[in-house]
Amino acid sequence: MEKPIKALKFSFFILLTLSLFIACDRDFTNIESDVLGDGNANFNKKDTVLPVVAYNKKIDSVQINGMASNLLGYFYDPAFGNTTASIVAQVTPSAYNPSFGENPVIDSVVISIPYFSTVVGVDDNGNSTYRLDSIYGNLGAKTKLSIYENNYFLRDFNPGGSATSAQNYYSNANSEINSALTESSSINFDEHIGELILTDTILPSSKPTILVKRTETDTTETISGPAYRVSLTSDEAKFYWKNTIINKEDNAVLSNASNFKNYYRGVYLKAESINNNGQMALLNLLSANANITIHYTYGDADSRLQSSYILNFSGNILNTFINDFTTNLENGKAVEGDATLNLKGTAGSMAVIDLFPNSSLEDFKNEFTDANGNPIKLINDAYLEVFEDMSKAVNGNYGDDYHKYDRIYAYDIKNSRPLIDYDFDQTENTQTPFNSKFLSLSQRDTISAKYRIRITEHLKNILLRDSTNTKIGLVISNNVNYTSNAKILSPNDNVNNVPKATLTSPRGTVLYGSNLAENEPKRMKLKVFYTEPK
Repeated sequence: MEKPIKALKFSFFILLTLSLFIACDRDFTNIESDVLGDGNANFNKKDTVLPVVAYNKKIDSVQINGMASNLLGYFYDPAFGNTTASIVAQVTPSAYNPSFGENPVIDSVVISIPYFSTVVGVDDNGNSTYRLDSIYGNLGAKTKLSIYENNYFLRDFNPGGSATSAQNYYSNANSEINSALTESSSINFDEHIGELILTDTILPSSKPTILVKRTETDTTETISGPAYRVSLTSDEAKFYWKNTIINKEDNAVLSNASNFKNYYRGVYLKAESINNNGQMALLNLLSANANITIHYTYGDADSRLQSSYILNFSGNILNTFINDFTTNLENGKAVEGDATLNLKGTAGSMAVIDLFPNSSLEDFKNEFTDANGNPIKLINDAYLEVFEDMSKAVNGNYGDDYHKYDRIYAYDIKNSRPLIDYDFDQTENTQTPFNSKFLSLSQRDTISAKYRIRITEHLKNILLRDSTNTKIGLVISNNVNYTSNAKILSPNDNVNNVPKATLTSPRGTVLYGSNLAENEPKRMKLKVFYTEPK
């Protein structure tokens, strides 16, 4: 799994923060009073509300390979409509140049892909119990799954780029087919299917995975977290895998990764709704337990031995999305802003915020600094106040907590990185992302449906270091620790990348924007709290 950008060490931030205050205090010398209290301080604490411009941006043709996790299934969002997510993945052997022994016979083929889960307790036998994480949709509803051999070659390098330029694949979510785009082509994966490996239905379960290994003298059990796991034992399945893998012993196709990927081009996990219903799960295909395991016996008639050959999910793995939305997602009004903002995952929509449109940046600098750029007002805190449009938060079959765990991630659009306030935030929680970075990004207020996106250090950089006033992007996220970016095929509005975490979140939310009456309390605004000399 890709590692998120880590915050700098705490001691460094203490020194940096102190240096900022010391630098600012040079212009506030002798402000302090000998006796502090109401009416005894030589400075005033004040606040101001500044207008911003926020507008919608539709996410088109965004990179869908190189993800830390992948969605599979069907999800209906009550505010936006339907999304179906499928997966195309390469597999590679755990060992090359295998010897399958004398007279190998396949017993079963097991496909296993872990869900994301959390240990929540221990059962009576001392085994861990689990809670499934990142399962979306109508709980209890099954989703259809068909697994095919994929005959389309997913190349590693872009022939139109430099010798080391990686080949990216991009979403084609407005299509009605499972497809992807490259810089020069469109790929319909339904036109490149090989043999049907499996037809199944998925109903995610929190039951642990129990692996039983039997030998002539012993039986052992290994217990791991919940997974989608299916055992293929039919004659057709055994024939397919024996012909595809076992019979290729001593063949060059099993001698190295390059030969194998060209020979066996992976699998296509195609999801479909059942009567317009289903669930969507976030799968951990990068787990060591995500694989296709061929169990077989070999030897002569009097002495049969057991063994296995493992194909790991590795190489190019990409999601395809089919978005059948009931809400028309469009690029918004960049000058006057939009009344509502659509944040939707799975190649849907994001919001762009211009903190200082037109000449308001100069007005801001003139109010807070003198002609030499020295501060005359000291910023103590600043944040964007953002409200969710609760009229669009239809619960449907998903319960009252449908929007409760939404997180909004803010990033620097120009530099495609988190805001500096994110780096300053020491509340990172790697085990429970919902509780991570809650000082800078906040959590949704369950009563008022309000978010506070802190940009205190961002504004200080603009004032004190003449930092560029970059636009801020807002996306919905299911993991604010995951800050890697996905490229956009044909960027515009200077938005070249979007956080990958928004692609792995099928949910969406509607926010109140900036193009509302100034006295509208839920209008998006920038609040700044500061001190100044009396």
